[in-house]
Amino acid sequence: MMRFLWSLRPSTGAHFLCLLCGLSLSSPALNAQEKPAPITFVAYNIKNYLAMDRRVDGETKENAPKPENEIAALIDGIVAMQPDIIGICEIGDPDYLADFKKRLKDAGVDLPNTELVRAKSGYDRNLAILSRFPIVSTNSNDTYVYDIARKKMPFQRGVIDVTIALNPTYHLRLVGLHLKSKRETPAADQAEMRLNEARLARKHIDKILEAEPGSNLIVYGDFNDLRIEAPVKTLQGKFGREDYLSSLTLDDQYGFRWTHHWSFADDYSRLDYILLSKGVSPEVDRPSSHIYHWDKWDTASDHRPLVVKITPEDK
Repeated sequence: MMRFLWSLRPSTGAHFLCLLCGLSLSSPALNAQEKPAPITFVAYNIKNYLAMDRRVDGETKENAPKPENEIAALIDGIVAMQPDIIGICEIGDPDYLADFKKRLKDAGVDLPNTELVRAKSGYDRNLAILSRFPIVSTNSNDTYVYDIARKKMPFQRGVIDVTIALNPTYHLRLVGLHLKSKRETPAADQAEMRLNEARLARKHIDKILEAEPGSNLIVYGDFNDLRIEAPVKTLQGKFGREDYLSSLTLDDQYGFRWTHHWSFADDYSRLDYILLSKGVSPEVDRPSSHIYHWDKWDTASDHRPLVVKITPEDK
């Protein structure tokens, strides 16, 4: 009988075997293991979710929090994206992170696992990651320094670095950055500061890829520069090498690729990036990844969020 079954065409043999065993062709016993569902990662500069001096109703108020109308627009946008993981720039101290996390949970987005890296200078504009999945290791660093004109300078916002277990067999490593802004400072040239931060971040990335050459690594964040400029190229590495990080090009529903609007100059630029290692690149669903745009994006922030769909299965 078995010799007869295997002499049939595969589809016919399978159908005949199903009849004998009382199974349907859609039975789980016959189907290959189902592929894991895609997850959604969002990278987003949420603009000053912290205490700072602000103009409120025409008056300057010290240590004022992000206005409620801005927070409401921010939460609405994030709820619409339904992230499983979100990497954010410009969150305040742990109390502000807790407030942000609670508001998301109350709105139906529960991201209980978090990592926060505190900034070394300026306002408490920090980096954070919130995740539905467990964070299994952290390698963040807020101690990096560099030299300019014999002066020690801190990597202002540091490097946030976590590994997240999306399932028992797939770990995703996320490195988040917020490089020095284009705002001039008396401490040093802002472009030189940004490039030095990018060099330190690239050294951090090199250590990861040397230890884990096939790592499922995403480097993301507000790089505060154009793709053709040295900081972004430095982060990507040398084209053609195994450790080169490719830039994921995203657009919105209208085909536009800008991620930041500087209202004072009415300038629209791409300053926010997703860089992919060769390990993670095949798992990214490019057609479903995008820049999210909604009516109140500019109330929520001066940046627009990047949405990346990932199927957590090594290819």
